[in-house]
This record gives sequence, structure tokens and C-alpha cells, in this order.
Amino acid sequence: MFVKKEECRVTPCEPGVTRKVMAYNEEVMMCEVSFEAGSVGNTHSHPHVQVTYVAEGSFAFTIGDETRIVNKGDSVLMPGGAAHGVKCLEAGKLVDVFVPMRQEFVQEV
Repeated sequence: MFVKKEECRVTPCEPGVTRKVMAYNEEVMMCEVSFEAGSVGNTHSHPHVQVTYVAEGSFAFTIGDETRIVNKGDSVLMPGGAAHGVKCLEAGKLVDVFVPMRQEFVQEV
């Protein structure tokens, strides 16, 4: 499967945050999430394992009670069920990979 970025629909999430579902099957999903500086991905949890790669920018990530600053080139691993959230410190993009795929993201499209 090949996916061209211009074929992906942009979905608004939180104020200043948009998501593109880039590619997926029943087992895995990859999304690109764009953030304006100061925008927030509210704290939430889901049963999916999530790996996030910082493609651009700087973010304060919180997993449970721990907050760390991550920058371009860094990664974050969130176990399924872990409460997590993020604040964008410098405008940027995250690449999120979910196992298994997030069915609700496809239903939004």
C-alpha cells in the first residue's frame, strides 16, 4: 500500500491540533499530528500501545505522573491504558503509531 500525503484528510482534534491518518490495516495505524505552539493534546487513555516520534518541534509529554520535554528526533512509548497528554512548546508535528489500529479514527473520515 502506498499513501500520498495530499490524499489524506485533515481532521481537527483540539484547538490548534490536526490529525492525518496516513496508513493502516487491522493491526497497525500511523498518523501525523500537527500542533501550533501552545496547543494541547488533552490527557486521555486508550487500550492501544502508542509510539510517538517527534518529527518537528518541541513538546512537554506527560505519561501518568511524569512529564518530560521531547524534541525533534525523540520518541515516546505509551503502554495501552496509560494516561497521557502533551503540550506543544514549539510548533511541530508528531508521528503516532498505534497497535492495534484506532477504529474510531477511520469512522471520523
